[in-house]
Amino acid sequence: MADSDLDLRIWRGDAKGGELVSYRVPVTEGMVVLDAVLWAQANMASDMAVRWNCKAAKCGSCSAEIQGFPRLMCKTPIADYGDHVTVRPMRAFPLIKDLVTDVSWNYEVNKQIPPFTPSEKDMNTSEPWRMQQKDVDRVMEFRKCIECFLCQDVCHVLRNHDGKSNFYGPRFMVRIAALEMHPKDSLDRRPLLKGNAGLGYCNVTKCCTEVCPEHIKITDNAIIPLKERMDDAYFDPVRALIRRIGGGRKPKAV
Repeated sequence: MADSDLDLRIWRGDAKGGELVSYRVPVTEGMVVLDAVLWAQANMASDMAVRWNCKAAKCGSCSAEIQGFPRLMCKTPIADYGDHVTVRPMRAFPLIKDLVTDVSWNYEVNKQIPPFTPSEKDMNTSEPWRMQQKDVDRVMEFRKCIECFLCQDVCHVLRNHDGKSNFYGPRFMVRIAALEMHPKDSLDRRPLLKGNAGLGYCNVTKCCTEVCPEHIKITDNAIIPLKERMDDAYFDPVRALIRRIGGGRKPKAV
């Protein structure tokens, strides 16, 4: 039995234009925003486009902007908002239809990041790899990412300035951090961070950390340590002096 009715306003349209459409949805105890959207789709708007899969906050499919804030619809209780809820598609990505956006740019970025590459010695040994537990824990935090791309959506470089040609975004700073901080990885991705990844564009507002449904400390544990590593290589005055005296060169940015 419905406890009350919800005024659910959903963006309907495509890249050419659209509008917010209101649906009167019966609310039951424990209902989340995705439940309300799917009820409206099943009973009032069968042509509504909405992306979802697991309904358990683990697939990252149902990302949207609820009351203007990037969230997973399946993890957002209706009870948090009262009688009126507005749902829009993610603003940082091209709109396909209704609540569905084209996030394919993210997968193209991922292809540009050199994968995990152990040293030749580690590859050729028959001995098991040994790592300290603190190193394992640090990398495992980054592996919790479900690629919902909410952090990408809230990032002002991508959202407000359409800086996709300059900055990979928070999600891929997390991926690079997972590789750079892995004790068995042998590559140096600092040139990538300074170059195509555009780490310098991030001004550490921590908005990406705020929206992460897996509570990954994106700014503190990934972005800031990567900035420190990049600065050590390119901007540290002591190292610059040593390079000048010794005739060394900075790593080449890509």
